[in-house]
Amino acid sequence: MEEFYLQTPEEGFINITDQVKQIVLRSAAANGLCQVFVPHTTAGITINQNTDLDVMDDMLLALEDMVPTLEYNHAEQNSPAHVKSSLMGCSVTIPVARHELVLGPWQGIYFCEFNGPRERKVVVQVVGCV
Repeated sequence: MEEFYLQTPEEGFINITDQVKQIVLRSAAANGLCQVFVPHTTAGITINQNTDLDVMDDMLLALEDMVPTLEYNHAEQNSPAHVKSSLMGCSVTIPVARHELVLGPWQGIYFCEFNGPRERKVVVQVVGCV
């Protein structure tokens, strides 16, 4: 298991595909599964389109629309970030073949920040299969 840290913006998506690829290359597992986990309750992880940055902007717009400003009860006043984190999820699992992530040609792995700016941790575990 490896981890790395990110400095995040107030809100947004950070492409972490290259960092995860490097961890997969260093692993002993030529074939298997790679799990990417975000141990935070106001951040998330997703796999999505990685060539047109407008897609990530559109996702933020859609999340803003889905999670309105309400009179939330949580004292820290960051409940929208908790809701968005739950909508995105805290982990993704990607197949590994010949020391490479099996992603589609348009796919990238994105860290999703909803309550920054902060230093955030990403945990990556690669498990081999026969």
